[in-house]
Amino acid sequence: MSRSHPAAGYKKIFETVEELNEPIPATITGVIPSWLGGSLLRMGPGQFEVGGEPFNHLFDGQALIHKFDLKNGQVTYYRRFIRTDAYVRAMTENRVVITEFGTAAYPDPCKNIFSRFFTYFKGIEVTDNCLVNIYPIGEDFYAVTETNYITKVDPDSLETLKKVDLCKYLSVNGVTAHPHTEADGTVYNIGNCFGKNMSLAYNIVKIPPAQGDESEPLEKSKVVVQIPSSERLKPSYVHSFGMTDNYFVFVEQPVKINLLKFLSAWSIRGASYMDCFESNYSMGTWFHLATKDPAAYMSSHKFRASAFNLFHHINSYEDQGFIVVDLCTWKGHDFVYNYLYLANVKEEWEEVKKAATRAPQPEVRRYVLPLDIHREEQGKNLVSLSYTTATAVLHSDGTIWLEPEVLFSGPRQAFEFPQINYSQRRGKEYSFAYGLGLNHFIPDKIVKLNVQTKETWVWQEEDCYPSEPLFVPTPGATEEDDGVLLSIVVKPGAERPGFLLVLDAMKLTELSRAEVNTIIPVTLHGVYKP
Repeated sequence: MSRSHPAAGYKKIFETVEELNEPIPATITGVIPSWLGGSLLRMGPGQFEVGGEPFNHLFDGQALIHKFDLKNGQVTYYRRFIRTDAYVRAMTENRVVITEFGTAAYPDPCKNIFSRFFTYFKGIEVTDNCLVNIYPIGEDFYAVTETNYITKVDPDSLETLKKVDLCKYLSVNGVTAHPHTEADGTVYNIGNCFGKNMSLAYNIVKIPPAQGDESEPLEKSKVVVQIPSSERLKPSYVHSFGMTDNYFVFVEQPVKINLLKFLSAWSIRGASYMDCFESNYSMGTWFHLATKDPAAYMSSHKFRASAFNLFHHINSYEDQGFIVVDLCTWKGHDFVYNYLYLANVKEEWEEVKKAATRAPQPEVRRYVLPLDIHREEQGKNLVSLSYTTATAVLHSDGTIWLEPEVLFSGPRQAFEFPQINYSQRRGKEYSFAYGLGLNHFIPDKIVKLNVQTKETWVWQEEDCYPSEPLFVPTPGATEEDDGVLLSIVVKPGAERPGFLLVLDAMKLTELSRAEVNTIIPVTLHGVYKP
């Protein structure tokens, strides 16, 4: 199954590109379904150095928004850099001005010691480099990273409209790039909150749908539930969360942000966000539940599991008194982001393989959390769902130890960037997940996984590097996998090296590709706008 990449063509997806002045037409092979008329919007890094200084980490490159437009059988491709403060100031001064995730900005060499001293007291300049995802809030589209700044963009012209500070509306220090959205447009998200007297919590926030009047949904946003941190001064890194019809699921992982390091890092020359992470070697992983309506933390349900890193929830649902939680995990407490420095992923293939061998191993897992807990059932498995081998055992201290069912596992083969038929199956029992196959961290296949039978389907092609596949359902479809997958694929040596790939989601066979004569750097997440 696993391909080899001796030519190391993947290096090309981590190289700087220019933006486009106008959309360019694509050359189409195959047939694009006539009902597919909309825009695929995706975010990723596009500028990997400035003024001769390289950005160090995969999550440091300056935010580039990409758009494939599908209209009556024609396809165009367009991209623009987002005019964030981080980007505009870097371009103006030709140096890294704002500290990024893994790259420190040094003080302005032209300033003397006094003005530097005052800058330090003015405090931290947090990056607004929104390279991770784009999603709608109300009628508007926002490009996001994981800080308190989100950036409103025009999904048609790709113009940057407005920098928004979430701290003005909500008591959070930032929210994830993976909100949950309900059918009516209500958006839920989760973020760390470093409260007064350094009390720590994870806050779940709710942003109501657009009201039809001129009011901003963000103005009406609020924190609906607080989940306490297991460790004072050290919140866990949170990248996504789970939501069923009636519950929120939060997984507290052993990758910690050391707040004291974080607050002092800004006075230390050359510290970045990455320097503030540390692993907790003893806590394992904690699962937390909260009810949705009325919103309340379920403090009596203390779920524990062995240590893993978690970035992406696949789906969660309720079944017969249990909550089933499907996750893309990486085993152990070593932080996966330590392996995503650009210097690592741009190595020759043998080196890339060696580094991935030392990294945490990926695994798709299903955990099952019982809602009914009776003291007398100590020591025996509480999970009675017939279709899973996942277990939950009550211990004498009141904690419930969880062991997973493994849904997908291959040596250094990750099923990541998971997607589902979200509109039909979010928070409900489901069968299919679609993901990007990472081969020693290099994206080289698209994978469909049947989470009930564990059957897999794969699309891959020589020297092709795809991105997260987005599922778009066929209008009026009843079958869960009746639809298409959209992925941006890069084929570095080709005459037209970037293309939009359209796959039949049922069989994972190619329906069409729309090729453009420009390379497209790596994209992380995105959205299909009908």
